[in-house]
Amino acid sequence: MRRMPLFFFLLVVFKIFSQDRNFADHLKYVGVAVEEPDYTIWGTSPVIDDQGKVHLFVARWPEKNVNPAWRKSSEIAHYVSDSPEGPFVFSDVAIKGTGTDTWDKYGAHNPEIKKVGNQYALLYIGNSDYHQPPHPSNQSIGMALADSPYGPWKKVGRNGKILDANDASKWNYRSKNGVANPAFLVKDGKFFLYFKTRAGDNLKYGLATADKLQGPYTILDSPVTSNKGTLEDGAVFYYKEHVYLLTTDNHGQNTGIVGGGTLWKSKDGLTFKLEDATIAYDRLPVYYKDFDERKVTKIYGPDPKLERPKVLMIDGHPAYLYGPSGWNIFGGERTVSHVLKIDLPENED
Repeated sequence: MRRMPLFFFLLVVFKIFSQDRNFADHLKYVGVAVEEPDYTIWGTSPVIDDQGKVHLFVARWPEKNVNPAWRKSSEIAHYVSDSPEGPFVFSDVAIKGTGTDTWDKYGAHNPEIKKVGNQYALLYIGNSDYHQPPHPSNQSIGMALADSPYGPWKKVGRNGKILDANDASKWNYRSKNGVANPAFLVKDGKFFLYFKTRAGDNLKYGLATADKLQGPYTILDSPVTSNKGTLEDGAVFYYKEHVYLLTTDNHGQNTGIVGGGTLWKSKDGLTFKLEDATIAYDRLPVYYKDFDERKVTKIYGPDPKLERPKVLMIDGHPAYLYGPSGWNIFGGERTVSHVLKIDLPENED
């Protein structure tokens, strides 16, 4: 394999670490989206219904710890508001682990909600055994459909599973991380399912496509991101004739911000090059101006970063960003999910 000449490598590194921060610099902290005294709150995925109500599908569990509770006890709860900025009120539990001998016995997690035509598609992950091992290699992605965000939810196919890492012909066969962190997009009549998986020593994003919403989904022949180090927490949206994939840069190797976000840009959604990426978001204290580390409760993780943020599109524009943090910046004992407004000028992308 040919190596990139040092001069061009340094140009790429300089571009990424001095990237345009248009998206990141136009985020404004609004407040708490979801907070529950008896639940730890995690991934938060938004959708607007035909009446203009905003629905959040949220991963939550009763234990105060994050790990291993998320992979054992997580369920996907549904919250509703008349406004993207809340307040959001609990409605119902949409998906939970079956508790029986299925691929999703435990840990319904990583919610991804999208309106597709007249239906709502709720994607999620689950696992058959939360102990390590076999977890996380047994993580798979499922889908359930409903005519209303209030349900009832019907799992597609035989048992809801639409993607795993068990195809021997694919590059992520028997991935140590299985498939997780689904991000879903409809483009040109095809259905794009982006997912986190392991490729060599790195966690990268792959893509599976289908001609029908319910599948079958076929994994493309190689990863779609050219990231360095570990990334996760994908969100995807279509804006100004480009596909944008937003991921967390766990160790700062792509953005220079440990726990910051990378915003990948692609014309076709099939390849995302690092040299075309910009900074999606910074860590939470950049936006929450009253941040005081002396008052913070550090529940999970070494940094006050956003976890699995998702974008709400309004009239074709990215309008709000939702995401929890492993640190409670107010000093409470539980994690909460935050909402930030995206004030992106019309002439910027």
